[in-house]
Amino acid sequence: MSTAVLPAAPAPPGAELALHDVRLGYPDGATVLGTVALRIAPGELLAVVGPSGCGKSTLLRTLAGLLPPLNGWVTQDGEPIGRPDADRVLVFQHDALLPWRTVRANVELPLAIHRVPRAERRRSAADWLERVGLAEHAHKLPHQLSGGQRQRVQLARALAGLPRAVLMDEPFGALDAHTRAEMQDLLVGILRGTGATVVFVTHDVDEALYLGDRVALLGSGQVLDVPHPRERGAQHAPGTAALRRRILESL
Repeated sequence: MSTAVLPAAPAPPGAELALHDVRLGYPDGATVLGTVALRIAPGELLAVVGPSGCGKSTLLRTLAGLLPPLNGWVTQDGEPIGRPDADRVLVFQHDALLPWRTVRANVELPLAIHRVPRAERRRSAADWLERVGLAEHAHKLPHQLSGGQRQRVQLARALAGLPRAVLMDEPFGALDAHTRAEMQDLLVGILRGTGATVVFVTHDVDEALYLGDRVALLGSGQVLDVPHPRERGAQHAPGTAALRRRILESL
């Protein structure tokens, strides 16, 4: 007899994230990114691009509450961000799955940390693994999966706790082109129902133009609207092509 998977809990609204004239860097005083003023709207997907070393990963860690700004302040819904919080989750290029835990146990981990009852954890993990197409792999260990499958597990683990903001640091950068496109489409489909705010760092301009509602160009301070967000066939549209040229020129 099969066991029905209960519907996922209603998604919380996305968080508003904002940087108020911040200078980003490290406690020794070394500046990585000069004055930044930026508001990320609830539910928005902001793609962040820029040359290597311009501060993209530093920006994510500051938004996550792992690294305080050197000047200015960073807020979530108008309240200062001073430390990490379950409302904000980081997703990395390398999946960081625990190799001794099964796929299901990895997805359950953030729920276990927050003392969610076991039966509820199991239901949530089953639901998210179904969403990312890995229900039949729940019993496997990470080393038994492909790179793309491990990234799907990381995505399921990140979203299982219903975060209000997802901070993604080149999550598909190590994947081949075909798998990368699949993961982009998977992300679009899953996020459509979560309401989460997303900050997505990438070196790939085409990825930024496909995923983002806006594109932030670190270093130049520009934040540009994407004319056809999440429309795969819009890459050759005049507005998208013009924006692509503008971003490449800025880099």
